[in-house]
Amino acid sequence: MKIAIPIANEKLCMHFGHCDTFAVLTVDEQTKRITGREDLVPPPHEPGVLPAWLGEQKVNVIIAGGMGQRAQQLFADQGISVVVGAPAASSDMLANSWMNGTLVSGTNACDH
Repeated sequence: MKIAIPIANEKLCMHFGHCDTFAVLTVDEQTKRITGREDLVPPPHEPGVLPAWLGEQKVNVIIAGGMGQRAQQLFADQGISVVVGAPAASSDMLANSWMNGTLVSGTNACDH
């Protein structure tokens, strides 16, 4: 399974479309451990581009601080689950919390 997290300054970027890189973490669902990480530079942010690109990367879940409703639907169309309202923390902490069912999500940091 792969989890994508938008990163800026080594922490979650609160709006996925404005991040420097995506940490794409490969995780073992059985052991709940991170087994690999790739930091990928996304293509320019335009409507529909990032969901298709992350779909090509075989991402299963995206953890974000904020994301618009249309983007969430485009991710769903790619078969990618979306978690919004995550705190600005490291990608490892967010992925581990998600795998353990302890990720506390708050308000969607995006208003469009």
